[in-house]
Amino acid sequence: METLALVADIQSSTVIAVAIILGLAALGTAIGFALLGGRLLEATARQPELASMLQVKMFIVAGLLDAIAMIGVGMALFFTFANPFLAAVQAAH
Repeated sequence: METLALVADIQSSTVIAVAIILGLAALGTAIGFALLGGRLLEATARQPELASMLQVKMFIVAGLLDAIAMIGVGMALFFTFANPFLAAVQAAH
């Protein structure tokens, strides 16, 4: 019975950790895109002739910014479906 309680504690802690990981990834991406878009508009307003070049660079940075969030999603999926803490408890008992 003690093992079941320990497994339940690990699963509930994992759910909370996954929610925090996904929430912070979404928040960080949103802040990054807001700053990126604002700076693009400022730069385009100052020098409209460079708008196409700036837009290409913005899309490159946006792709890198999304990659960071996808790493967080990958970590969250790993902890959800292949929880190493849960495997250690089940192997011990």
